[in-house]
Amino acid sequence: MSRSNYLFTSESVSEGHPDKVADQISDAVVDLFLSRDPQARVACETLTTTNRVVLAGEVRGLKMIDKDGNWEPGAQEDIQRAVRETVKRIGYEQEGFHWQNLTFENYLHPQSAHIAQGVDESGNKDEGAGDQGIMFGYACDETPSLMPATLYYSHRILEKMAADRHSGAAAFLEPDAKSQVTLAFENGVPVRAAALVVSTQHQPDFCLPWNDGEKSGGSVEKHRQLSDYVMDVFNDTLPKGFITADTAIHINPTGRFEIGGPDGDAGVTGRKIIVDTYGGAAPHGGGAFSGKDPTKVDRSAAYICRYLAKQVVGAGLAKRCTIQISYAIGVAEPLSFYVDTHGTGTIADARLETILPQLLRLTPKGIRTHLGLNKPIYQRSAAYGHFGRTPDADGGFSWEKLDLVDKLKASL
Repeated sequence: MSRSNYLFTSESVSEGHPDKVADQISDAVVDLFLSRDPQARVACETLTTTNRVVLAGEVRGLKMIDKDGNWEPGAQEDIQRAVRETVKRIGYEQEGFHWQNLTFENYLHPQSAHIAQGVDESGNKDEGAGDQGIMFGYACDETPSLMPATLYYSHRILEKMAADRHSGAAAFLEPDAKSQVTLAFENGVPVRAAALVVSTQHQPDFCLPWNDGEKSGGSVEKHRQLSDYVMDVFNDTLPKGFITADTAIHINPTGRFEIGGPDGDAGVTGRKIIVDTYGGAAPHGGGAFSGKDPTKVDRSAAYICRYLAKQVVGAGLAKRCTIQISYAIGVAEPLSFYVDTHGTGTIADARLETILPQLLRLTPKGIRTHLGLNKPIYQRSAAYGHFGRTPDADGGFSWEKLDLVDKLKASL
């Protein structure tokens, strides 16, 4: 039996975290290719480090690159511009990482013809999956967005801090930050915050006084200003009453965080997959999302699993729902489809396993068509989670819609 009373923790990282910088750059490349060719193929990996960004991977797309690896006029310059604009938007103008001064290297090359022949449609052959693998989706009723509460509030804390940094309301903040939320659950419901952690990069001297023998700095007053600000963010983002006298609060527990971002630690695409999904509250298939066009089932199938799990919970058929799907490379139809409502369902899981795949085609092309994924909508998803977001008018976060609920209910 599942436990009713427990502590659970999730973390989030800001848009300025080095791995998230890499994710956003990779998805900027995806968006650029899809804006030129909706059928483009992109598998872009990004490395960020001190004043350097390196791209590598396989690509294909009209108006960008031909099968022999020849770039269209201006295409490489457009990629570099997208990279620098991404870094600038995040806010990096530091000595160790600056959007204008960083060295950029592009090692993208044409997609393997052997992968293409297995994935592309041809004759009577349907479009196949871009790789083998397992993907999961999850939804629960802990928050209005049907996301786990610990991750939901971890994201909201950093989103608020980033908005205040960009607006100038908290100008002492720098882009790199992490949050962590531990909630106490009673009878399976989150009721209070047991622990809250924020580590945020800051401008010089917004830390406790220090002296390394050669240099010194810091200010008790400025450190208190930063700490008081973060406490205000906690109070603004968490439900009233969640923070109590017993809540453990840790704000910049190392004492000083001036060197951060890619200058403080290298960043790599796809290294924050738990932050991207459910904060550890649900299984993960292991595949990253960012840098991949929607023919890659690592991305699109994870989106459709979230979409279907959300319909189940949104329809009131369960309080929690986990869905797994699996594919083989080059094969269109999924190999398996699994539903688990964790004992909270009003409909048998086996019945949902029969009904849900009948509501839409779960082939790679069927998923892309249903969710409208062949659009430049991905960079916005690369920070603060791919799930639990508000659907956009242009098709962004289409997997968060609750537009299949009536059809699902009618099928019961």
